[in-house]
Amino acid sequence: MKTDALKELLKSSILVCDGAMGSQLYELAGPTRCFEELNLLQPEVVLRVHLNYIEAGARLIETNTFGANRLKLAPHGLADRVGEINQRAVKLAREAREVSGVSVLIAGSIGPLGVGWRARVGREAEPETTEHARQVFAEQAAALEERGVDLYILETFPDLQELTWAVEAVRGQSSLPIIAQLAYNEEGRTLGGDEASTATKKLKELGVAVVGANCSVGPQAMLDVLRAMAQVDGVSLSVQPNVGFPQRVGDRVVYPRATPAYFASFAREAVTAGASIIGGCCGTTPEHIRAIAQTVRDLAPRREVRPSTAVVLEAPAPPTPKTEPVSGLYRKLQAGQFVVSVELDPPKGVHLDRILEAIEQFQRSGGVDIVDINSGTLARVGMDALLLASAIERAGMETIPHLTTRDANIIGLQAQLLGAWAVGGLRNILAITGDPPVLGDHPEVAGVYEVDAIGLVRIIRRLNEGADWAGRALGGATNFTIGVAVNPVADDLDEEMRRFEQKVEAGAHFAMTQPIFDPEVWYKFLQRLRGKPPIPVLIGIWPLTSHKLALRLNNEVPGISIPEHVVQELEQAGTGARDRGFELARTLYGWARGEAAGVYLIPPFKKFEEALLVISD
Repeated sequence: MKTDALKELLKSSILVCDGAMGSQLYELAGPTRCFEELNLLQPEVVLRVHLNYIEAGARLIETNTFGANRLKLAPHGLADRVGEINQRAVKLAREAREVSGVSVLIAGSIGPLGVGWRARVGREAEPETTEHARQVFAEQAAALEERGVDLYILETFPDLQELTWAVEAVRGQSSLPIIAQLAYNEEGRTLGGDEASTATKKLKELGVAVVGANCSVGPQAMLDVLRAMAQVDGVSLSVQPNVGFPQRVGDRVVYPRATPAYFASFAREAVTAGASIIGGCCGTTPEHIRAIAQTVRDLAPRREVRPSTAVVLEAPAPPTPKTEPVSGLYRKLQAGQFVVSVELDPPKGVHLDRILEAIEQFQRSGGVDIVDINSGTLARVGMDALLLASAIERAGMETIPHLTTRDANIIGLQAQLLGAWAVGGLRNILAITGDPPVLGDHPEVAGVYEVDAIGLVRIIRRLNEGADWAGRALGGATNFTIGVAVNPVADDLDEEMRRFEQKVEAGAHFAMTQPIFDPEVWYKFLQRLRGKPPIPVLIGIWPLTSHKLALRLNNEVPGISIPEHVVQELEQAGTGARDRGFELARTLYGWARGEAAGVYLIPPFKKFEEALLVISD
């Protein structure tokens, strides 16, 4: 089908699209690891969903390929079956058309690369990352056209940047028409903060046949988005709202009972507001589509004329202007004061006496500025680092709690951070990805990892700017000092350096190294940086207390590398290995005072007070 032909069709008639695919497949096939895999495993179920929607009145059906790109299929071991899965999906849609005997258009569905990938990349992606995204989209687009789709529908994209990449990639493979749809929140903005009319104008300039909105919100909020999109003249519009906001009941996602009659009313208003393609998204059923089809059957496309004030969505409050972090740590680092931290492991149980005793000794010593607090090191259970940090702050000492992306999704991470700022009084965060559960006490559980440390930095920066990750104004802002980890002795130092640069670009204020045991490691690191670090760095120092400990750390603990000459020195020291280990640590501490912004000390075997032996004269 040619773009001009689709545009002519939409000038004279309302095209009814189908509704939800995933929830319908769930009802018919039950839980599955990957809905797109059903194209291969249970094709008759996919075919039945298509037929049900056609029978209900849909004249535009979408292939079951929303998540059938290489990146989304990879976690299921299906990355090498992109072509097969997409082409089978088109075949099933074409069979449904033939069996039904109804002339319907088949749209190849292409979805975004995933929230985790998007958070890692950020809005200012590197050229090679942008090219990778385009290649992934292009691979899927080529497979869909090869089997015979009539057009493409790019749907549920979280922001304009990623949708632009997808449009460019598809256009590089095909001249078929493109329906380009973004997902908007109730405030009329995308996850990336794009306003509906601005995004519509940009997509029109890219030459897509139809600009639309789908998913995320229910019918009423979708009408507001549609009216904002309709401010752009000369563009065909599509809308596919969710049935409403879902909730989880047991192991199922349950959607509200928005009736078909409710969707019929929505369809009538959507036509008046300017939509020429109307369908449904998550939670909608063939009955909802039937109600839409019956309602628009005798309606012609039109666009209501309203004063501009009636169609402009109320914009969310502007983000709070960015200000310098307020923590004592940040002020010291900016003033060039040497910072000393001691790393604490949270207790396994519920008692804080041991920790608070150590805090009192650190305060009396006058040599410790701050403590940093591990979060589930080696994926082992301990007290929550943020809550422990709050208790230590109340005891009068500043903290740097570690926050890992292993244990919570993006919603949970933001909730933790907001509580840490407003209730816990925390002002510093070290953003880390976290050790995988297989290393720890619960190897049977799965890590969340929706984002990695780079994505977490971006989330914190967004909160610091007064908005959540979805672009909604918070009515206030956090002001965290953001720390990140860097490993000068990483096995793949090129990759480590690349990620460190991304962390800095994402908004990190300071970094903490993995423990190092030889100044040469630092100097090689600086050579790779081609100069001084772009942000202040605290060097990790770990007093080694025995030859066996050095061997274990070097050979069994990820991310730690101990030079052979250090291992030999401890072996030669025999029973004096502990004293030699502390002597080496004190030498490193003295050296670091002239080389780095600070240090953090790792007390051996949770003997927290022994950290003071490193900094004592």
